[in-house]
Amino acid sequence: MKKYLSFFAMVLLLIGVLAACAPDREESGGSTDDSGGGDSEETTGDQPETLSVWVNDNEDQKAVLDTLFEKYTEETGIEIDVTPMNMLDQIEALNLDGPAGNGPDLFFQPHDRIGNIVLQGLASPIDLGEAEGTYSETAIDAVTFDGEIYGAPLVVETYGTFYNKDLVEEAPATMDELMAIAEEQTDAASDQYGFLMEAANFYFSYPFFGANGAYVFNNEGGSYDVEDIGLNNEGAVAGGELIQSWYENGYIPVEINPDIMNGLFTDGKVGVAITGPWNIPAYEEALGESLGTAILPTVDGTNATSFVGVKSWMVSDYSENKDAATDLALFLTNEENSTAYFEGAGELPANQAALESEAVTSNELIASFAEQIQYGTPMPSTPEMQQVWDPINNALLFIAQGDDVQEVLDEAVQQIRDNIATAQQ
Repeated sequence: MKKYLSFFAMVLLLIGVLAACAPDREESGGSTDDSGGGDSEETTGDQPETLSVWVNDNEDQKAVLDTLFEKYTEETGIEIDVTPMNMLDQIEALNLDGPAGNGPDLFFQPHDRIGNIVLQGLASPIDLGEAEGTYSETAIDAVTFDGEIYGAPLVVETYGTFYNKDLVEEAPATMDELMAIAEEQTDAASDQYGFLMEAANFYFSYPFFGANGAYVFNNEGGSYDVEDIGLNNEGAVAGGELIQSWYENGYIPVEINPDIMNGLFTDGKVGVAITGPWNIPAYEEALGESLGTAILPTVDGTNATSFVGVKSWMVSDYSENKDAATDLALFLTNEENSTAYFEGAGELPANQAALESEAVTSNELIASFAEQIQYGTPMPSTPEMQQVWDPINNALLFIAQGDDVQEVLDEAVQQIRDNIATAQQ
């Protein structure tokens, strides 16, 4: 009997030793805070002394992030080593610095590059935990690739309708209303236009394809079927014919570009323009209280499906502090800090509660873009998207010049297929 008691005591002792040595999520730098990370007074034990973070080299963005990093350090004791770097340069640098152990734990990227980043093995999937439900559905869709989430979304952006209240009493709610404004107010000889947009730029023209049932690549759960291209289907042709009619009726000049459009709008010569919120400062300075914004007009009763871009924090696959990096990403994107980032940097939050907060909705000019997000679709994040832009933009130029829409789109889709096949060789 004593032998069995002695053996049992040894087992209990061994279990106690193993339990003492096993780190839990809090000790490894993670967070159990349902609000999205950062309740890190409980984060003790095996946390890193420093996290390395690459941020976009924008002064306004960096200023507000520095404040949030200081807040995180106060709560956790973890110092944040910040390196400003253009987002477009970060991937090349990570390819070089990551294997050498000099890369970041956390870096910041637009979602449409995620597919390429993942295929290069530069990012790890990120476990958002219960915080996943705190982001807008569009934002989560954007950072999901092949069924895995690879980013903690911070920013969402899309475009919408601007209008000059001195020329247009209220924003057009439908395409019929928009076309009526274009017909009534366009006098090209006097550089006066009822409606302008970069119609030969697929980024801005996609809503009029998407609302009719067109799509770039079929997408199921973040997995893109690049063999299934919907840019020459019936809906795409309807969208192309709608856009072609604007040129045929003289509403939009073929040679329109951003500089011409923005110059005419700020000179008070355009009733309605479709563009992004990045133009708010210049437009507001020119028009003052005469400036208004709205969601995109509906197309045959369907909300126009604008492209949505999402910027998110990604965890480097080379990081030795993945749990702590995830905790920081959740902290930066929770409701409170997403709202603070919006107020400081002016970019719409991907956190749904922050997107619906008074800070956003009380801003009459920006609130329309927040509303448009719910009708948007993320730009495809698969690397094959890079093979789409040139063929489809060229197609839009041919459409503007009066070429047959179906033939032009058929040729564009074939060129996209050829481009993809060449890139995969």
